[in-house]
Amino acid sequence: MTRAEETPKHGRGDVGITWSRLLLAASFSFAGIMHFVVPAPYIAIVPPWLPNAAFLVVMSGVAEILGGLGVLLPRTRRLAGWGLIALLIAVFPANVHMLRLGYEHDATALWKAALWIRLPLQPLMLWWVWRAAARPPK
Repeated sequence: MTRAEETPKHGRGDVGITWSRLLLAASFSFAGIMHFVVPAPYIAIVPPWLPNAAFLVVMSGVAEILGGLGVLLPRTRRLAGWGLIALLIAVFPANVHMLRLGYEHDATALWKAALWIRLPLQPLMLWWVWRAAARPPK
């Protein structure tokens, strides 16, 4: 038996990344489903300079669901990962707009703080998606 045959296909090092992918898939899939269950909050944060907010919310919901499920399958993982990265970049203006709305509508200090914290979390989300799904295999 060669050394490669002795090594299990999924060693201990893969456990963390597997859980990370499962959490990533669940998070994006849940968020995508919520675009259909309760679309109003998502429509409200689409910046006014973008056309057809309801359509954009539907499309981003579909993208989140497909991306979330896609990271679970080895064949579609990298494509889904890059799709989720593109989606995170595309929705960033909505996060900024949501922060502006918080000030325009005199949100609580706690809500404003959460909206500010959300902005720097975006690069962390991008890294997480890249690490779990988009980076090239070793």
